[in-house]
Amino acid sequence: MARAPAAARPAATPARPGEVRLIGGQWKRSKLPVPVAPGLRPTPDRVRETLFNWLGQDLSGWRCLDAFAGSGALGFEAASRGASDVMLLERDAALVRGLCAVRARLAAHAVRIEAADALAWMTRYAGAPFDLVLLDPPFDGGLFEPALRAAQRVLAPTGRAYLEADRAFEAETLEPLGFALDRHTRAGQVHAHLLRPADRDAAA
Repeated sequence: MARAPAAARPAATPARPGEVRLIGGQWKRSKLPVPVAPGLRPTPDRVRETLFNWLGQDLSGWRCLDAFAGSGALGFEAASRGASDVMLLERDAALVRGLCAVRARLAAHAVRIEAADALAWMTRYAGAPFDLVLLDPPFDGGLFEPALRAAQRVLAPTGRAYLEADRAFEAETLEPLGFALDRHTRAGQVHAHLLRPADRDAAA
């Protein structure tokens, strides 16, 4: 079938400043507010689309942890694609209230929200491991390495971790932290990494 000329195809309505849109699943195109807050930097649409292309569009039955939730874009995206249990961690009280409002508006029953410091929460966690741990800490907080170490404790042996950072993490940096690199992409200043536990390779 021939394509219509570009001018004849309706363009997608972009999200306004101060909001992001979910890009897949049952809540596709739903808007999430992005308040002004120190260090808050929602994952760009292009990066989220790439991440869930890597993971697969159907996350049915997955247990997911969004450790630095912020706007909740990553965690709600996972829930939108069928994840059965999604924990959002956020220590800023105003952001927590916003996440709770979004959960209520979407009737996102698989999403749980806890006001907590991500590193402390992961360090003390003693429940069932997660299939996916999403790590998108503030870029200026020196949290990348501590977050990866803490994520080791909560990730299932067959799980995946996602790290968003302002630089590329190479194998020699990741291995001492317990991870191996599966995928990497860059969009502007954002580096996205899909990781697997390094000891899985040793056991293979």
